[in-house]
Amino acid sequence: MNELTISKDDYEEPCCPFKMPDEITRVPMGRIIEKLDSYLNKNDYSSAERHLKYWLEEAERENDLHGKLTILNEQIGLYRKVNMREECLKAIGDTLELADSLGLENTVIMGTTLINAATGYKACSKTKEALELYRKALVIYESALRPDDDRLGGLYNNMALALVETSCFEEAEELFKKAISVMSKQEHGEGEIAITYCNLADLVSAKYGLEEGEKQIEEYLMTAEKLLDTQTLPHDGNHAFICEKCASVFGYYGFFMTERKLLERSREIYERA
Repeated sequence: MNELTISKDDYEEPCCPFKMPDEITRVPMGRIIEKLDSYLNKNDYSSAERHLKYWLEEAERENDLHGKLTILNEQIGLYRKVNMREECLKAIGDTLELADSLGLENTVIMGTTLINAATGYKACSKTKEALELYRKALVIYESALRPDDDRLGGLYNNMALALVETSCFEEAEELFKKAISVMSKQEHGEGEIAITYCNLADLVSAKYGLEEGEKQIEEYLMTAEKLLDTQTLPHDGNHAFICEKCASVFGYYGFFMTERKLLERSREIYERA
């Protein structure tokens, strides 16, 4: 899944404030995420929602606060993906409230939570609120993470999208290029880089218009297609999601053969899952 989630490493980092009393029982987060991914790989969003609701109740019952926070973060991503606006906004509110109550200031966990909330806000057309959270997360991530950490690439890309919506094109372009630089250092990062080139095509369209920006848009999309066709890329659920996401961009700009190719690839991957 393409969402930024909280990993075990985040829980166990030295600055993590969680101190679990003996009586608290942790929910099996690894198994929860594994099962969630299996639903998402099949596009079975209703089962994914039921799965998260069940384990959220279990985390609350067991007073597992870090487990609850992780599940809430996953709920934001799911509701954003399936365009359930009311549910997404509620999950954002619950997540931020819990994170604040736990005193997570300046931790990677807080940065991740802010990014998930910001991305949810953006999907709900609350771009101003999203940018406020992205900027807070940026301060945390750039001070706490290595420059080549893929989580920084995700933040740069998502924040740049919000900046395009507010016509801050120069800052957005700078962040897109930073995202490409980070993701180029990752194994199998071609898919994420392809998404960024599709986003750059949209930036050019928004800034210059289709006619004036036609040549640059075409160059960006040709680069994105080449990256998506990288032979070494695993054809898994994440790749299917990326292909599906990029296909709509190719279709919008009239690259219908590429759109059909990517949608067919995505369909085949989901059917095999």
